[in-house]
Order: sequence, then structure tokens, then C-alpha cells
Amino acid sequence: MTLTGEKNQKMSKPKDLHIDATSKTPEIDLDVEKGIISIHGKSIPENASSFYEPVYKWAEQYVKSPARSTNLKLNVVYFNTASILWMGKLLKLLTRIPKSEHVLFIHLYFDIEDFDSMGEEDVKEALSPILDVTADATCSVGIKLYGVDDNGKVLKENIVLI
Repeated sequence: MTLTGEKNQKMSKPKDLHIDATSKTPEIDLDVEKGIISIHGKSIPENASSFYEPVYKWAEQYVKSPARSTNLKLNVVYFNTASILWMGKLLKLLTRIPKSEHVLFIHLYFDIEDFDSMGEEDVKEALSPILDVTADATCSVGIKLYGVDDNGKVLKENIVLI
């Protein structure tokens, strides 16, 4: 490949993206070099497509040249059906990173009281939609569960490898 081709390839990488939270939308942080995709807060946008489409388009570019590993941090305290559909589309896209040595870590955050009361069946039920989406992943997938207090401080964590 020529130097010009290398420059063009690097220019196709997406730029970091930050979207501030509102009363109806979560804070979004997308970091290319660190491989962090963070969605934090409440997600009940009136038009989920217009809110999540730029995030999805960013991820489409990111999966072409991802970081060594990707961390999808979903710390969403409340969401509507349209939001969860977009998050599912995003997760499905990330599981298709075409590098078998790539690792996708999915970080899920729960209120500490819910976290402490979760039995094995509760964990399976909570992870079921994610496991369905990741069933035919082309990269390795790991899931980390966190119990957080009212201020978002992590008090406990568990890891699930799939």
C-alpha cells in the first residue's frame, strides 16, 4: 500500500464524539483510540432514530478499524422501547468486528440493591437479550456486571465470559 493509501485509510477513522445528556437523552462518549463506547443516563428521546443514528454511523466506521478491544458501557437507568432497539442494533454491529482476536467487553450497571438480590436465574434473565444478539459474534465477548450506589460509584462487580 502506498503512503497516500495509508493516509486515506487513517482519514476514514471516525473522530471521537461526545453528546451531552438532556432530561430525555443519555450522555454519549465515543473514544476511537481507547475503544470506549459509553451510554450513560436516561434514554427516552422523542425521536430515537435521530438521536442514535449518528452513534450508529460512528460505530459503522469504528468497526472497520477498531481499537485492540472495545468497551461498550451501558449505564442506562431508564429507557424506552425505541432506545433499546437502537442499543441492540449497536451491540449487533459491534459483535461483527471482523477480527477473531478482538474482544468486546459489555459493561452493565445495576442499582446495588438489585445487584445484591440477583440470583443466578435473575442474571440469566437480564443477560438473555444480550446473549441472543451475541450468539453469532465474530469476536470474543465478555460481560461485566456492576452494582452501583445512587452516585454511580461501583461497589461490586462480576464478570461473565461467553
